[in-house]
Amino acid sequence: LLRFRTNDGMVRLPCEKDETFITVIKRLVSKNEKQKDNIDLNSIIIDFNNTHLELKLISDDSINDLGFQHGDIVNINYKLKEKPVELLKSAINIDSNNNNNRNDGNINLTESIKGLNLSKISQVSNLKELPVDIVLESQDGLIKRYPNPLLCRHGDKGMCEHCSPIPCYDPKFQEERNFKHLSFHSYLKKLKDSQFNNHSAYVPKPLEQPSFKITKKPSCVHEPWPTGICSKCQPSAITLQQQDFRMVDHVEFLDSEIINSFVDSWRSTGAQRFGILLGSYEEYSSVIDDKDMTQIPPLGIKCQVQQIYEPFQYDEYDGLTFKFDKTCEELKDIVKKFAIIDNLYPVGFVFTDLTDSGKKDGSVLCKRHQDSYFLTNIEIIQAAKWQNLFPNICKDSEEGYFGSKFVACCISGNLNNEIDISTYQVSVNGEALVDADFISGSTDPSMLYLKETDNTRYVPEVFFMKTNEYGLKVKENAKPAFPVEYLLVTLTHGFSKQDTNNSDDANVNKKINSRKLFLTNNTSFPIENREHMGYKQDHYELKTYLADLIYGDDLIKLREKLSNFHLLNYINSLDILSKSEWEILIKATCVNVSDNDDFSPYLLQLLQSPGWQTLVMILQDSI
Repeated sequence: LLRFRTNDGMVRLPCEKDETFITVIKRLVSKNEKQKDNIDLNSIIIDFNNTHLELKLISDDSINDLGFQHGDIVNINYKLKEKPVELLKSAINIDSNNNNNRNDGNINLTESIKGLNLSKISQVSNLKELPVDIVLESQDGLIKRYPNPLLCRHGDKGMCEHCSPIPCYDPKFQEERNFKHLSFHSYLKKLKDSQFNNHSAYVPKPLEQPSFKITKKPSCVHEPWPTGICSKCQPSAITLQQQDFRMVDHVEFLDSEIINSFVDSWRSTGAQRFGILLGSYEEYSSVIDDKDMTQIPPLGIKCQVQQIYEPFQYDEYDGLTFKFDKTCEELKDIVKKFAIIDNLYPVGFVFTDLTDSGKKDGSVLCKRHQDSYFLTNIEIIQAAKWQNLFPNICKDSEEGYFGSKFVACCISGNLNNEIDISTYQVSVNGEALVDADFISGSTDPSMLYLKETDNTRYVPEVFFMKTNEYGLKVKENAKPAFPVEYLLVTLTHGFSKQDTNNSDDANVNKKINSRKLFLTNNTSFPIENREHMGYKQDHYELKTYLADLIYGDDLIKLREKLSNFHLLNYINSLDILSKSEWEILIKATCVNVSDNDDFSPYLLQLLQSPGWQTLVMILQDSI
């Protein structure tokens, strides 16, 4: 027996374990005598265990597969079928709605990355956090302090208030090192410690993902918006201020050639370029004590970039165009191909905004600075959409997720007219504003326009905190527009030590190389989707790139050639290798994917496989 809480009240319905969910829903609809002919099945949203899913995603799953138990309460929200006139209006606006509203397809994309089936409602509460979050949560984050000869009066083994460890979020420690943001786990420990000090019998989860949408509660008896609204379901007034923590602290590119080959697209055509960063999130920390003046924050997280995937796009001199849904489909395909590699998944996006200075010395114009903007309003909205697509799984949040670790990188001219990288994220409030479709771009790139209330959304009062001419914090009304920096979080970036120091220490270089998955980052083999530049991936290019190495005469050189992300992606797209042969190819060419460092057995096994021999025959016949 399942209990369904619907728009029209509670309904109890007996169900069989092997019965499909769509069959149960149809029986549920048939019991509604008043609205059974008007309910739109395509609009039904299932709410269970803090998870919102469309009916079409789980319609063919059985009750047993979804993990429902006897007596469970399932919230069902639906809309009534629109009249012909209303259908015509929605058809006209369908493109803008698809671009502005958060797509539930993010669940499918995230499940591919995490290797979990999020469409199964029963698994939502059992989602695993990223390994880096598990490691950092286990650390206390205390900052060691040494005895002060002027203040401490105890022996060598003693400790007092002047030399006892301090928490990682200590304001004085943050101020001395000029940290503008707490790392996410430092912020989380700060919240947990404040809860512990309250000595309350009930301790809620410290985090809550903000949502500014109208949420009709089961206790609300009125019609849905725009017909009705009450104080329980309408969003409260919003006050924006610059976020004091960041989900990711640093972006590290393991090889400078990754950026160089990406910028080569602009150097060749003068048009801008967009790409998806592939890599992983790793621990970013150093020795934590009060004498360590490094700029690495305690309990930090870094985004480690292995490669850049360039989706299909239309490049222009003053911008670029790509289809968001199509790019998501390409990403799903990439994630599926390289699922065998644990530390290779989408972690951010990068784009260029470069204009040659005309001096013919390689310099570029500086367009982004404190007197103009760092990210435009359109770019911030785009970044928030990507972040909403990749939520950060967090067990300390009521919703099961909080914020996002997805980063945004902009390659533009700096104050010295040099090509430079800037890295950012959008605040969690910014994600919620975009998710609720409250903001849009404006003619001033440094200002975000606040939309008006209409039939699809209720926009509450929005304020932002600013410092006036007297140094006092005051609250200003955000209508009709407010500065973009209230939604912007700045990150640091850099390259691996191998690129910056060129260390002669073999152990240092070995340690750095061990983090790199691919041995080759040059552009000897064409990068995907660059046909407009005259570079096309085809059999002839593959034959030219591998030459006589395809026969396996030199295993070391063959492995080095094959260990190229863009090449591997193209080989997989040919659908010549079987799934097992593809896994052997990955183990033979990608560093640290196999159980041991000896790649020869895998490579020999690949050369003898039917799929590889078929590929060799095709290349031999290529002209």
